[in-house]
Amino acid sequence: MGEQTFHWTSTSRTHVGRVRELNEDACLEMGDRGLWAVADGMGGHAAGDVASRMVIDALRNVRHPDSLSDLLNDARHSLQKVNHQLTEEANRRHQQIIGSTVAVLLVFDLHCVCLWAGDSRVYRVRDGQLQQLTRDHSQVEELVSRGVVSKEEARKLPGANAITRAIGVMDKLELDSEIHSIREGDRYLLCSDGLYNEVSSQDIRRILALENCQESADRLIQSALEHGARDNVTVVVVRAEDSQITKTVFNPSASRLNQSDTDDDDKTKIN
Repeated sequence: MGEQTFHWTSTSRTHVGRVRELNEDACLEMGDRGLWAVADGMGGHAAGDVASRMVIDALRNVRHPDSLSDLLNDARHSLQKVNHQLTEEANRRHQQIIGSTVAVLLVFDLHCVCLWAGDSRVYRVRDGQLQQLTRDHSQVEELVSRGVVSKEEARKLPGANAITRAIGVMDKLELDSEIHSIREGDRYLLCSDGLYNEVSSQDIRRILALENCQESADRLIQSALEHGARDNVTVVVVRAEDSQITKTVFNPSASRLNQSDTDDDDKTKIN
């Protein structure tokens, strides 16, 4: 590891939602290897729950890394391998597609990498500002990026949930990745579309600002449920803390003790 290391805390939650009977989402926490992931089985296709579970199981085999590039290459290799397995599984079941989205956060030393295919997302809160670190692989996102429609108009288009990339869809998997620096206090959120389709960006930012990862994850799920939760909802909340920073701790009882000692000294001087 480098001179500076981060201590990572995380919590994951998944919920079937209020409409679906089957939870086709899956998630993974492996803080000891610097890896977190969310997978969302493609709704409307066969065995979406099988697909997401196979994606997560493949990532579970990623080894302890010696560098960020090793971690990224190992994760890519695992996802390429499960992509081939899913296409074979679809053929075996005589199905056209058995697929899943994936969003992965990889961390090592001072940097992290987001690796993804589909419309599951990675967000970051830094200095109170929420930023989406991934770009959806969807028909709507392509239209928005080309300036054909606005984001508001895009939400009303037919087929707004159609994605253009996923694991198990093509013989060769296309994955996007981006590297980012890490700062102490950064908060990351990995989630399926069942969250951000129900909960506003403002509410996501506000909830992620909570100190405790577990409380943030619970409240994100609860907010999605309160807004109808028409799809499965999965969140992974991750926080970075610089383990080398010595933080000042306030002890109120010690403060009172010192004040008492000072008062006694003053009385002595007066007399």
